[in-house]
Amino acid sequence: MKVLTKDHKYELANFEGTGVQTIQFIEKHKNPVEGDALITINDGTTNEEVLAMLIDRTQGLHNKFPSRESAIAITKMQEALLWLNERTRERKVRKVEGKHLA
Repeated sequence: MKVLTKDHKYELANFEGTGVQTIQFIEKHKNPVEGDALITINDGTTNEEVLAMLIDRTQGLHNKFPSRESAIAITKMQEALLWLNERTRERKVRKVEGKHLA
């Protein structure tokens, strides 16, 4: 893995060394006009989408080649996704989602 833009853009090596793939996460900055509001600088995916993809992939592989370790990994990824979604839900309740506020 190579960081192209800290926290937002990464270059991932293909498994068999045949090249690389780039993954772009959504990048937002404070809107200079609206204070705490955020504006999208670069569109991209989210941690939640990547985790959902990894859960699906790992579950599919686990169905073919079951193991205790992959079952635990799936559970931990599901737990991580649950907490990220809870963070978003809680920020919406406090009306700070999409704003540069803690």
